[in-house]
Amino acid sequence: MFKNAFLVLVIFCGVATNLTADEKLYFSLQEVSVTVRSGLNEGSGVIITRDVLTAPNKTEKINFVWTAGHVIDNLRSVRTIIRDGQSRKVVEFKDALVIKELIEDGRKVGEIVMFAKVIKYSDSEEGEDLALLMIRKKNYVTANASFYAGKKPISIGTELYHVGSLLGQVGSNSMTRGIMSSVGRVLNLGSGGGVIFDQTTVTAFPGSSGGGVFLSERSGDISGQYIGMLVRGAGETFNLIVPVRRMRSWAEKEGVRWALDMDVKVPSIEEIVSLPVEGATASKKNDDKKEASNDSKKFPILPSSPKGG
Repeated sequence: MFKNAFLVLVIFCGVATNLTADEKLYFSLQEVSVTVRSGLNEGSGVIITRDVLTAPNKTEKINFVWTAGHVIDNLRSVRTIIRDGQSRKVVEFKDALVIKELIEDGRKVGEIVMFAKVIKYSDSEEGEDLALLMIRKKNYVTANASFYAGKKPISIGTELYHVGSLLGQVGSNSMTRGIMSSVGRVLNLGSGGGVIFDQTTVTAFPGSSGGGVFLSERSGDISGQYIGMLVRGAGETFNLIVPVRRMRSWAEKEGVRWALDMDVKVPSIEEIVSLPVEGATASKKNDDKKEASNDSKKFPILPSSPKGG
């Protein structure tokens, strides 16, 4: 069944060659956008593809997905084990599901559902609210997001697109438009010096969390580049993103910058799966639920949409 669905996707990709330049951009943004399902909740994610050494002298294309930490938070569990006479806590994650919609002749004809292992996770209140998943199916798709590498933040007024699963899979591949409306907004989320976000007017709903925000065709040669991840909001057009500059800083500390920048060497599959899920920048939180900060209440996380809307 998956083989036939993959063939449909490959055939559909060929249609893009007949599109205008702008239409190709819109198509490519939808191609890298997926729904992330965790239990009964659904959020958004963005695919990247890397060539990974999976066995001696064997390299395969492996797909990874960036999403928000809070989208998969309910997959996390903690258990206590006894080792060498000492008790310690072990953090574990169940697999998420990554869903890719298939469209043919303007009509949905199906979807591909794949299991994805959680590679990296950071908490939304005490950390960076980021997660990196690895799709277990090798050579799933060739879609690959391109990340903005500019040294300066995106200018206020720059036109942006958000593509995500608004209201969950029922609204998958929905595209909305907006602008960068503020840069460098700092929220007190209990992590010391505050956490930096950028603000946009792209329309978002429950289910948008984890979805990408991209430069529009008005940005010329860098159009279509991923500039941040939607995570919080105070209204449909008052939304906060994790800017890619913050994602890159966290990825550098966690040893996964290869998941953002093509020029960074990718580890072997064995090295990737052995990475600590909550690694170098893991918060020191306990696992009791704590009251959200005042800033978090003003700008709450965009919740995952309940499955089915």
